[in-house]
Amino acid sequence: MTAILWYWPSIPGRGEFVRLALAAGRIAWHDSARDLGAEALMADMARDRATPPFAPPYLEIDGLTIAQTGAILAYLGEVHGLAPAEPAGRWFAHQLQLTIADLVAEAHDVHHPVGVRLYYEDQIAEAKRAAQGFREERIPKFLGYFEQVLERTGTGWLTGDRWSYADLSLFHLVQGLHYAFPLRMTAIEGDYPRVIALGHAVATLPSLVDYLASDRRIGFNEDGIFRHYPELDAA
Repeated sequence: MTAILWYWPSIPGRGEFVRLALAAGRIAWHDSARDLGAEALMADMARDRATPPFAPPYLEIDGLTIAQTGAILAYLGEVHGLAPAEPAGRWFAHQLQLTIADLVAEAHDVHHPVGVRLYYEDQIAEAKRAAQGFREERIPKFLGYFEQVLERTGTGWLTGDRWSYADLSLFHLVQGLHYAFPLRMTAIEGDYPRVIALGHAVATLPSLVDYLASDRRIGFNEDGIFRHYPELDAA
């Protein structure tokens, strides 16, 4: 059965974490809103169902409708083998994913520190102040944690001797940070060699190579979570 993914059609956003897992796990999926448009997504969200999603992304798979990126990935990890088999490893993968989600939310709030309904241009001064703290304190704090996890495992992967969905998500997170803050990330990436090496390893996974080179992979842009505004970046 082909899984059905519903997410906004023109941004990678939180849906990209799910796409990476589906592609790496060789799970066939239909990116519905890419074909049918955002209006179809809104109409589908309004459908009556036993487990209604609050917001995209949500995935229809194995007769279920699952929303929230962390919940979707936890399900794929357990049922489709994208996480460690033992409970401790599965829960640690989920913990790592939620930590990644925290940084994703903070990255978004850099360019919208006052409110999501306001345009970026209405909050540039506040965004500059938020960006400085994010660049200097928050990025190193999070990447330092993932570097420590990788040092502890010693395998090149976050949760054991093979990749899990958490590794895929860290790869996408780091790529997003490089897009939004290229000067800062270039200046500090040498402090996190294991994190950077993990990204290279993910990018060359045989099950991901074709997807990453295809037009199914949506590029970062200024409508998504990770946005590049030069005035918010510095080494």
